[in-house]
Formats: sequence, structure tokens, C-alpha cells
Amino acid sequence: MRVLLTGATGFVGRAVLERLAASEGLESVASLRGPALPDCPPNVSTVHVNGLDAETDWSSALDQVQVVIHCAARAHVMQDTEADPLAAFRKVNVEGTLNLARQAVRQGVRRFVFISSIKVNGEGTPLNQPYAADAPPAPMDPYGVSKMEAEQGLRQIARDSGMDVVIIRPVLVYGPGVRANFLNMMRWLDKGIPLPLGAIHNRRSMVALDNLADLIMICIDHPAAANQTFLISDGVDLSTTQLLARMGQALGKPAWLLPVPSRWLEWGAQLLGQQALSQRLCGSLQVDISKTRQLLGWTPALNVDAAVALAANHYKARQR
Repeated sequence: MRVLLTGATGFVGRAVLERLAASEGLESVASLRGPALPDCPPNVSTVHVNGLDAETDWSSALDQVQVVIHCAARAHVMQDTEADPLAAFRKVNVEGTLNLARQAVRQGVRRFVFISSIKVNGEGTPLNQPYAADAPPAPMDPYGVSKMEAEQGLRQIARDSGMDVVIIRPVLVYGPGVRANFLNMMRWLDKGIPLPLGAIHNRRSMVALDNLADLIMICIDHPAAANQTFLISDGVDLSTTQLLARMGQALGKPAWLLPVPSRWLEWGAQLLGQQALSQRLCGSLQVDISKTRQLLGWTPALNVDAAVALAANHYKARQR
């Protein structure tokens, strides 16, 4: 089976590429928009494409391909400088994705695995009321809207063509090389900075990079995955306080967490215009992965403590 992977240089794409390279019976092609892929496995071929939009020509990349794993995207941007962020996200995440899917149909691709985002569901959940895979979408930012529209377009292409579409919506993905807020929290703990996050009683779902890569590989050819939408997490929801405590243990730097009431933090964040950060630290976002478990017989292979340790060890190695 020949598999095309887009976004092979990204955080998720690299992990998937390693799995593809190690799998017998799979011939893998990685599409690149920039320079050559560093340390590309010898049994993986690469092909260069110009951008990711409605005009991209995928003909050479799709030659003899049976499955596409589409990880490439314009990622969520914390401080977007685009005059029209939604238009910028649509150009890549909607128009670029659907252009690739239509060309895949013409080339005879059998399955299209799309890495979407939990932001299609929304930005947060009431405590212990997790999102379900088949609940109505409610995106609240341009990135989430673009992913929702891409999903809708892909489902229509599947209905019109017969090509299988599999949609995976990850929650926060962490692992070796993680960036953004997860990396910032490790830095704070490593420096011994006191954090006013010792009394946060929220619940947030996360997914280890290895667990996400494992599910993506299953969705390449599992019959029950066809035309389904899946949520994924590690199966254990942690409060911010619990996560920081586990991070500190993994780093060998016990977390210095001050028990400031979360309501005070939320008020302070409002005054400083940091409501989004407050939501991520104090709010809940939980997902129900029972559909993923039942339809695919999948269970997270890596537990939270082992996954946090992998991320922490990678961070420590890079700090030396």
C-alpha cells in the first residue's frame, strides 16, 4: 500500500512518518513545501509541492497512492497578524484541503485521513460534560471554523465519489518537542517559578503524540473507520494543578504551586485581557473517546505519566 503524508515536517507529521517508515507493507511518500526533510528514513520518498491552496498541483505526489494522511495545515495562531484571519485559514485549511481531496479522487485514492481539531467542537466544556464525536460542531475562532468547513467539504466529496474519509479531532497534543503552553509550563517549573495554580479543579483532556500517531496508523485501513469522525485523548482527564504536579515530578523539580482560587485568576485575566489564557488554565475541556474505543478496538498505548516523562526528558536533554 502506498501512503502520502502531508505535513511531514510538523510536530504530528514527524511522529506519523516514523510509524510509516517502520511499518512493513507500506510504501510512504512525504510531501514537502520547504527544504529537504532532515534525517528522512531511507525507505521514505519525498516530493515537493508548491504551497497548500486551491491551485496546488498534487499529481506527482498522488501517483499510485491508495491512502492520504493529511496533517498539513495553517495552524492555530495565538496572535494572528493577518488582516482577515478567517480568509487566511480558509485558503489553506479549506481550499487547500479540498483541492487535495478532489485530486485524490481523480487519482483513485481509496481513503483520506484528515487531522482536524477539537476546536471544531468548541473551546471548552462544563465540568464532566465531555464533547462527543457526533455532537453538533460549535467552533468559536477562525481556525476552528476553517477545520469545520474542511470537514464538511470532505464529507460531501466522500458522498459524491465513494472515497472513504476519516476525520480525527485531537485535543492538545504533547510529547517530545512540544511547544506553546505545554513547553512554557515546563520552563516555569524548571526555573522554580512559583505559580498561582495550586487550586485549579478543572478537567482537561490531552493526547500523547505517540497515542495520536498510533490511532492515525489504525485509521489507514481499519474497515470501521470509513467515513467516521473520532475524538482522541489519553483517556485520563487532569486538572491544571494535577498536570503541573506530574510535570514537576518528571522534571525532577517539584512544582511550587500557590493555592490561589481560580475565580481570582479569572478576574485578573479579564482585567489584563487574557481571557483565552485563563480558559486554557482554569476552564475544562473534556472529550468522550468511547466511540473511538468501541468502533476501532483502540485504547491509548501510552499512559499519561510515561508520556509526560518523555516530553520532560526531551526538554531536559535540550537544555543541557
